[in-house]
Amino acid sequence: MTTMTPINTIAKGTLYVVSAPSGAGKTSLLKAVLQKLPELKLSISHTTRPQRPGEQDGVDYHFVDQATFQKMLDEQQFLEHAEVFGNFYGTSRAWLEQQLVEGHDVILEIDWQGARQVRELMPECRGIFILPPSREELSNRLTNRGQDSDEVIAKRMAAATAEMKHYDEYDYVLVNDDFETACEELEAIYTARRLRTASQKVRQHHLIHDLLSDSME
Repeated sequence: MTTMTPINTIAKGTLYVVSAPSGAGKTSLLKAVLQKLPELKLSISHTTRPQRPGEQDGVDYHFVDQATFQKMLDEQQFLEHAEVFGNFYGTSRAWLEQQLVEGHDVILEIDWQGARQVRELMPECRGIFILPPSREELSNRLTNRGQDSDEVIAKRMAAATAEMKHYDEYDYVLVNDDFETACEELEAIYTARRLRTASQKVRQHHLIHDLLSDSME
């Protein structure tokens, strides 16, 4: 198999890799922040997981069958991929590269294994890990969904513990106790990143050129 090459390092946009154990509220937080910051783009993963009630193809996920996913995998169309509870998930490499080169900031919602794969190809990405306020609250959130059996919930709790052990591999850690506070903290990370000198030099190129020009025209 051909080794995948790193993502284009001249990309103007920033990739935010966001991970959390199931039940930490990651999806709700990201949805709220994306509504407030429409300039942010969410990477939509391909998955073989069955479509749940209320989910939309192309909005929540790109739902594909096993054969289609395997074909894309063989053609190295995924930046990263993983198997979770018997279902496969993958991130389109071509789409992501295009967005970043065009200057768009992108959020990629994946687990710690996928995050490791992404960091190897794009070490300049920023990682954000979201923790629940307690194990008790995490268990309550998983139970209150009403979508899974007790056996599945037990497996998800075990998987959550394994996932949380990797929190220190990320650049930022948020605790989703108060939802509004967590949203504000997530927005603050994005805002601070955009205000870095290197980012502003590209984004405000014309303004900076005019301000530093000797001409008063």
